[in-house]
Amino acid sequence: MKKLLIVLFSLGLALGASAQKYAGRPPIRGGIYYRSIPRVAFGFGAFGSPFNGFYGNPFYYRPFYDPFYSQPTPPSKLDIEIEEIRNEYAQKIWDAKNDESLPRKERKRKAQELKLERDQTITEAKKNYYRY
Repeated sequence: MKKLLIVLFSLGLALGASAQKYAGRPPIRGGIYYRSIPRVAFGFGAFGSPFNGFYGNPFYYRPFYDPFYSQPTPPSKLDIEIEEIRNEYAQKIWDAKNDESLPRKERKRKAQELKLERDQTITEAKKNYYRY
């Protein structure tokens, strides 16, 4: 029995060593040869590592389908309001940048003013939302 156990252990060790990835010659990076070092890990069969937490435990029930993971959370009223403000000002900024009746410096200045106004409006919306 002892010999059979030693033979099985040796066979498992040999198979584990032969399963290591070896692509022949090590790759050259910047003129230096880098060797890949095989790593050895030990586990506890069906129980996994004791450091895995619950996921290595076969008695921990984890369903294949959890309905709460697939449903995204709906946006809050503040998120919707901020998105509307951003869309509104994005259109105003685009119009200001593409207004050919104004000189280039004036268009840039107007776009910068609209960006500052947008940020102030978003800040005010957040203050009003969290005030109540």
